[in-house]
Amino acid sequence: MAICVGMLRLARLRARGPGVLGTRAVLARGWQEARLQGVRPLSRSTPGARSLGLRRSSLRKRGRGKAASSEHTVSELERPSGVGKRRPREEKPCVFTWIPPGTRTVRGRYCWKRNSRAADNTIPLPIGGLSYVQGLTKRGLIHETVGQCLEATAKRVPDREALVVPQENIRLTFAQLKEEVDKAASGLLSIGLCKGDRLGMWGPNSYAWVLMQLATAQAGIILVSVNPAYQAMELEYALKKVGCKALAFPKQFKTQQYYHILKQICPELEKAQPGDLKSQRLPDLTTVISVDDPLPGTLLLDEVVASGGKEQHLAQLRYKQQFLSCHDPINIQFTSGTTGRPKGATLSHYNIVNNSNLIGERLRMHLKDRTGFPPPTPDAGGITDGRAQPLVPLPGFCGGHNGVIAGSPAPPELIRAIIDKLNMKELVVAYGTTENSPVTFMNFTEDTVERKAESVGRIMPHTEAQIVNMKTGTLVELNTPGELCIRGYCVMLGYWGEPQKTEETIGQDKWYRTGDIAVMDKQGFCKIVGRSKDMIIRGGENIYPAELEDFFHTHPQVQEVQVVGVKDDRMGEEVCACIRLKKGEKTTEEEIKAFCKGKISHFKIPRYVVFVTNYPLTVSGKIQKFKLREQMEQHLNL
Repeated sequence: MAICVGMLRLARLRARGPGVLGTRAVLARGWQEARLQGVRPLSRSTPGARSLGLRRSSLRKRGRGKAASSEHTVSELERPSGVGKRRPREEKPCVFTWIPPGTRTVRGRYCWKRNSRAADNTIPLPIGGLSYVQGLTKRGLIHETVGQCLEATAKRVPDREALVVPQENIRLTFAQLKEEVDKAASGLLSIGLCKGDRLGMWGPNSYAWVLMQLATAQAGIILVSVNPAYQAMELEYALKKVGCKALAFPKQFKTQQYYHILKQICPELEKAQPGDLKSQRLPDLTTVISVDDPLPGTLLLDEVVASGGKEQHLAQLRYKQQFLSCHDPINIQFTSGTTGRPKGATLSHYNIVNNSNLIGERLRMHLKDRTGFPPPTPDAGGITDGRAQPLVPLPGFCGGHNGVIAGSPAPPELIRAIIDKLNMKELVVAYGTTENSPVTFMNFTEDTVERKAESVGRIMPHTEAQIVNMKTGTLVELNTPGELCIRGYCVMLGYWGEPQKTEETIGQDKWYRTGDIAVMDKQGFCKIVGRSKDMIIRGGENIYPAELEDFFHTHPQVQEVQVVGVKDDRMGEEVCACIRLKKGEKTTEEEIKAFCKGKISHFKIPRYVVFVTNYPLTVSGKIQKFKLREQMEQHLNL
């Protein structure tokens, strides 16, 4: 969340330009722009509209009575009640919304009252009883780089506090942060890095992390988020996968000895000339930067930044920034690896700037707010936060009245406990994937506790979602499980160096297949019920592990549970519940099965119940179910 903090209040500062545009108004700018964004125009490729035979509505501009180009038209959908002449009912567009009070018009444009949430709080609903929904597109997306957002913010509020790192005793205003970022970006170019080169950042939350993300974005360099827990083998895989030319890290964090780990796969480092490394196992890696202590074979970050302060280097930076585009790649995020080897999801300025902006709008973040961020910065959620708020990277948990929970499925009982015991009344649940920048569904802060506990919220603006039958690919009816697919500005550029896997995941129609099984209700709330690869097919019955896991969390003795399918000669698969009990608790397999009877369908009751003390995890702490399944089959001698 530290990364894009320089984009101060993007909703207020950078999204005021084009006014309020309708769905088709935004998309009417043409196929070329849509192609650059990697998204086909929604109005021309909406499967829900096609399958229902919905017609396109004519567009007219209200105001001075003159005909206008489609770029400035507004559909009836986005026109507040009481403004202009209404169309007959049958002519209304296909997405229905609730328009809250507090809107007014000036010369045909909509101006929302200060502190009004109308722009985000209108509610798009699914179409025609099918599991398809399209987020609002009233406000245009931002076509600026991270560097341009930071520059605009620093000009607007130069003396406002931007970044606070208590453990390093650092406090910077936006003007100070901008100055340091410019010098760091200039310094990176001066040591031989160029636009498109990959720089890996490997380490915990720190000022250096924020500085490197913003500086690489300023210079057109692609930052590779390297998990701070990676060991030698994992580090080698990541650096080779994307061809990192540079790597930055601290000497040590807790027990993690970064320099010594790197030497295991790069023994040439210790005797190398700084900036001129030649490694047999890592042939692309030439530059290693230490962010704190001088180390053999490395450049010191402070020296790189100081070098960037020279006028000739700053002039070079300003020249090269002219050739940067918001559609350029800015960041490579490795997927968690829960279903196999991690892949490098490549995100652009356009992905990250807009996702951070829309998250902040839904959270109703204001200039006075501060954002505390305890999770690791390399997480995709960390990359995409950025508003007006000063950021405080926290070494531990920070309480507050609101927050976001995301990253992996959270049992409803946990959500309720957090809201109740920590008094976080405005806690929201967010859902997304690394490949989607990441957030695509999110609660509103005012949603009920039950809605937050039982769903991942509603669709985000400028995003489409559909739930399809996994065999036929057709839209399913509401409240019917199927694979969730996402389309919009948020979809990644692709997996770095893996065009085939990219094509397998993102179709020619630009729908991204999440691999998650979901259901959608008539209000547009989405619930994730499992992974398609985790779904259990027992004797022809589809069983979703997440449903059973939520059920078992209501058992008073169960601390944690994971449900997997294990092979069976007669039924194809059987249900296996891997249960971790609360400290000091004891129970039996028979008692667990008895707890299920009469509460869930007979075919969902686990054939096997195994009590465990831990689960196989990725380095980011996510459970690897494919490994758990293998372990259970071995344990059960199947």
